[in-house]
Amino acid sequence: MAKVNRELIQNAGIDINVLIDKLKKAAAAELTTYYYYTLLRMHLTGPEGEAFKEIAEDARLEDRLHFETLVPRIYELGGELYRDLKELHDDAACAAAYLPEDVTDIKAILKVLVGAERCAVRIYTDICNYTQGKDPRTYDISLAILHEEVEHESWFEELLGEGPSGHFRRRVPGEGPYTQRFRHIE
Repeated sequence: MAKVNRELIQNAGIDINVLIDKLKKAAAAELTTYYYYTLLRMHLTGPEGEAFKEIAEDARLEDRLHFETLVPRIYELGGELYRDLKELHDDAACAAAYLPEDVTDIKAILKVLVGAERCAVRIYTDICNYTQGKDPRTYDISLAILHEEVEHESWFEELLGEGPSGHFRRRVPGEGPYTQRFRHIE
């Protein structure tokens, strides 16, 4: 635990326990989304579904990167991860991205994906608002993740015909152009 960092954040008006709770819930949402996106991606089949699989894969891998980016910050602040996966799942900031009833309905799968991304955008906007000007490190991490979540949302909106997204192919799957600087693993 970074004691001086904690002290400065608390002196700036942040309730560390509230912040840790927000980060844990966000991390739980990222890990569960990574899992559920694996299932959703597996059902993107047929000519239409295969065309979307790569985009879903980028979002899936970047969500794993988001989880891995949040974990060290949680521990730096004196928090810890859930000891039970069920507790993690149930405490996630976003509802589970379950497969739709008709697993062959590509549009329904895309709606699940965009819904999950919209929840993530709300989570990181909240964390950014909570930490702005008070906790630069958490703010920086959350803002980087927010940039990627906004991109993910726009990708799936475009695929649903809700407008252009400006989606650009990642150089490598799961690149995380904004969060890669926080990467702790290779």
